[in-house]
Amino acid sequence: MAEKLDYSNLGFAYHTPEKRYVANFKNGAWDEGGLSGDSNVVLNESAGVLQYCQQVFEGLKAYRWKDGSIVCFRPDLNAERMFRSAAFLEMPSFPVERFLSALDEVVKANADSVPPYGTGGSLYIRPYLFASGIVIGVQPAEEYQFRIFTTPVGPYFKGGATPIALMVSDFDRAAPHGTGAIKAGLNYAMSLHSHEIAKNKGFAENVYLDAAKREFVEETGGANILFVDREDRLIVPKSDSILPSITRRSLLYVAEEILHIPVEERPVRFSEIPDFKECGLCGTAAVISPVGKIQDHDREILFQSGMEKPGKIMTKLYETLSGMQNGEIPAPEGWIRKIV
Repeated sequence: MAEKLDYSNLGFAYHTPEKRYVANFKNGAWDEGGLSGDSNVVLNESAGVLQYCQQVFEGLKAYRWKDGSIVCFRPDLNAERMFRSAAFLEMPSFPVERFLSALDEVVKANADSVPPYGTGGSLYIRPYLFASGIVIGVQPAEEYQFRIFTTPVGPYFKGGATPIALMVSDFDRAAPHGTGAIKAGLNYAMSLHSHEIAKNKGFAENVYLDAAKREFVEETGGANILFVDREDRLIVPKSDSILPSITRRSLLYVAEEILHIPVEERPVRFSEIPDFKECGLCGTAAVISPVGKIQDHDREILFQSGMEKPGKIMTKLYETLSGMQNGEIPAPEGWIRKIV
């Protein structure tokens, strides 16, 4: 990579990669695709992605291990989720095996950008698929483009994970039977207004309740939410409009099968929250972001774990899963894809 990187101050930002992967769908089929040195996307002004938001994406990371190898964590699940997301928006799904092959190509091509072991950094990978074909009436486009780019990122938390504060949003994230369970850019666009409201009030994120009754906890604008009850059980909200997070799925397995923590995945009433000891947000960027309190309008709900440090269950989950990703703890078979 031409750009000289300061691994101690990378943050979560875009650094132009040497290569990215590009494939095009035209006349009913995907072309063979390949690596490109051009970071620009050129579109007609009436492209489907610009007019009717036909776009889905994924996010995952590549890690450099102590022995110098480069691996990805469960990328097959990203490929499968993107396949389903595209189909829901009437887009041609990119085949799972081709997704994984393209992933290997682009990570190998940008291997010099993967931060060294021990820095806490990783190579963030962004696959995305969008309508490039021209449309004017409301209908699916006929041409599409699939791309993957990468950017090195630093550790999400510097000097340890300090618990964050959330607020309950008066807006809805996703409608019942809507697009909440697919990873589409339009879901995130819908959350930007309420996110800025929360940010301006001093909160890190919003908690969204179900749109039908506003009784059950859904998730935040960019992550699934987890709780720990007074019996040290992991309580995981369940809903058809929650995005099925790969990190959440992995944490549930780690909790039950490795750490022997009881897990309940079920609808969670917001009224239950004051009885929980711990709370955390889970996702690719941080694995787990501990939550110290939730502001429900004039009422403050402070978790027993507090605002100083993560609770013991969230800490165990974070240390175990991040240890697997960094090659320090053995992972279940099939979870690690070695690329270099």
